[in-house]
Amino acid sequence: MPEEILRTFIAIELDEPLRLALGRVQAKFKRLAPPGSVKWVALDGIHLTLKFLGDTPASKMAEIAAALKAACDGFAPFEFTVEGRGCFPNFRRPRVVWVAVRDKGQVIEKLQAAIEKHVAPLGWPTEERGFSPHLTLGRVTKGADAASEAAVGQAVGKSVVEQIGVQRVTSVILIKSDLRPTGAVYTTLVSVPLRGAG
Repeated sequence: MPEEILRTFIAIELDEPLRLALGRVQAKFKRLAPPGSVKWVALDGIHLTLKFLGDTPASKMAEIAAALKAACDGFAPFEFTVEGRGCFPNFRRPRVVWVAVRDKGQVIEKLQAAIEKHVAPLGWPTEERGFSPHLTLGRVTKGADAASEAAVGQAVGKSVVEQIGVQRVTSVILIKSDLRPTGAVYTTLVSVPLRGAG
């Protein structure tokens, strides 16, 4: 019998008030962007992704959970703020519309680096691109023409996103994502609390 393959990623879960605030920013961008030019992310699908694993054999779950526990060891609960906006790769040729995540002491970056270090030996190489903490609000549709792309970039570029929320981080989770015609369904497989002394 073939082994079950799951689509997984490691992330930080967001509180409901922050999701609602993200929804307001998303709605503003929606009004400004040309209709149909962006596929907007469902609010319950917005997470702060620390590491995308993708195809994951079910037999690797225990190893990943152990690696995640080791990576989170020594990290205490912390907070980050959400403010600012941008596009990847840039405003001229946007592919991804996002809002920025900021934290004092760059704890997110340190936590993400620890996760990369512990997960890499299991067969998920460290990302070559530098880690840039963000929350994805939408992705420019593949069929969008250059004028629509430019209009999306201008709409986001002209918008000011003040601090919209603060998120307290008390755990890191491994999430399974099931892609369905109605959209992705997310299930938490492992939750690792942050219990370090800080």
